[in-house]
Amino acid sequence: MPELLNQRLTELLESMNKSRIVIYGDVMLDEFVWGDVTRISPEAPVPVVDISRESIRLGGAANVLAGVIALGGAAEVVGVMGRDRAGERLCAELACVGAHDAGESCIIDPTRPTTLKTRIIAHNQLVVRADRETRTPVSGDIENRIIARLEKSLTRADAFIVSDYDKGAVTPAVLRRVLAFADTRNVPTLIDPKSRNFPHYHPATLITPNHHEALKFTDTDDATDDGIAHAAGLIRRQLACQAVLVTRGEHGMMLLEDDGAPSFVPTVAREVYDVTGAGDTVIATLGLSLACGATLHEAAILANHAAGIVVGKVGTATASPDELRRSFETSKS
Repeated sequence: MPELLNQRLTELLESMNKSRIVIYGDVMLDEFVWGDVTRISPEAPVPVVDISRESIRLGGAANVLAGVIALGGAAEVVGVMGRDRAGERLCAELACVGAHDAGESCIIDPTRPTTLKTRIIAHNQLVVRADRETRTPVSGDIENRIIARLEKSLTRADAFIVSDYDKGAVTPAVLRRVLAFADTRNVPTLIDPKSRNFPHYHPATLITPNHHEALKFTDTDDATDDGIAHAAGLIRRQLACQAVLVTRGEHGMMLLEDDGAPSFVPTVAREVYDVTGAGDTVIATLGLSLACGATLHEAAILANHAAGIVVGKVGTATASPDELRRSFETSKS
């Protein structure tokens, strides 16, 4: 797949600040506890981490929003949080990065906690992760509030992203209403999927499973180029979507449009420190690129470079326009 010309890259990056993306999915907080290990606990054969600092980042669908805004786009995320301190912090972090209507678009469900993932990291290595969450689907009343908010927001959207982390905010009833609503308004729709809702992801423009998900969705086990292309074809036909983009880690990406031949995008990552949030960056970049008028091929190239940037950082991260420009320059040298 050919790289983008400098002029086209500049055109797309400069157009991103004119685009508005609506995101629906599982919002969460990623908490990082950093420290060093110098001894083993006398109570059990586990490391003792001497904590030096802590940080909070937006996670899940909220990290998709952060990725869109980091690239210059305007974004709103519609999700569900609890009436708790984590929810208050989530709203504050959303407002801090510039989310549209941060205090209103995230719907409070007092029966469930705000999803919080705590990672303890020592010497840049993950020691353990602790999750606080409820994965049961939200109630009918919450579904109706999500639908009302999304239908209002989608009237002003240039692209729509569904970021499904299987935490209960994304449900078949909501998907049925809002995907049809976006389709009638010709809003490009992109879905980062999970298996529980897989049959309900239509109509959609682009589905972005990783290679494990693609094989699982199609009950196949051939991870070769031909096998992944076959799985992508099955997904495209089953969901009647325009295209499937399979992310493949160190093997890059594979894009299948219509019934044509697949296109393979080799990875541009030079060093991989942490893959946390890489999928969020991919779909954020894809959505913003399509909103700017990029072709699917162009969007995939941009997303591939953005993913290569964030996996070179430790912790949940985003990519900036300047970093994208440098990535393209480096890949040509």
